[in-house]
Amino acid sequence: MRRDERGQSLVETALILPVFLLLLVGILDFGRIMYSYAHLHMAAQETVRMGGLGKNDTEITSFAKDYVQLQEVDQLKINISPGDSSRDAGDYVTVKLEYPFQFFTPFVSSLFSSSLSIKTESTIRVE
Repeated sequence: MRRDERGQSLVETALILPVFLLLLVGILDFGRIMYSYAHLHMAAQETVRMGGLGKNDTEITSFAKDYVQLQEVDQLKINISPGDSSRDAGDYVTVKLEYPFQFFTPFVSSLFSSSLSIKTESTIRVE
């Protein structure tokens, strides 16, 4: 006696599809995190180079906002230490960049009460 198996593949697809989609979106989120971190790290290195050349804080901040190519640049936090008034040749200047990251994955975003913050910093000697 042979049973009717016409709906078997539909049931298997319905069971596997949500897990597969969750895994796929998680992979995309992880890739976005890695890209954002690498981009912010490069931006911090390029921005601190401006401070090493003797530029003031306003020029450094505007360069960083122009250089960063993420979704919402106005959420980028830039911290420059020491300030341009107390920075002399031979001192070290540090630029710290911080950007909030929002997840696509539904379950991961509910695990974190606030958004994940990506932080990078770079230091160079002022010429």
